[in-house]
Amino acid sequence: MLVSTMNDVPGYRITEVKGEVFGLTVRSRNAFSNIGASFKALKGGELKGLTKNLQTSRQEVMERMQAEAEAKGANAVIAFRFDSGEIADMGSEICAYGTAVIIEPIS
Repeated sequence: MLVSTMNDVPGYRITEVKGEVFGLTVRSRNAFSNIGASFKALKGGELKGLTKNLQTSRQEVMERMQAEAEAKGANAVIAFRFDSGEIADMGSEICAYGTAVIIEPIS
């Protein structure tokens, strides 16, 4: 499935709009990761445990969004975006969203 941040796809035309699609997850950080991140933050540098959690979360929400688009009969998602936020200082909410469409090559 093609996923694009653009509102159109060069070389293709949108023949049908299936609607908005979302992928969502809320992840908590484990206590050891939080403790390690606190010490690492004191001296600076990448917080690898938190980076890995974010990468895993983004992959998960992309897959969920694509599955929702496929269930609607779409073959592409346009205007794709990520959003994230904190939930009660206990975890992170990650959302992927866009517009599910059917595209066809321009002949």
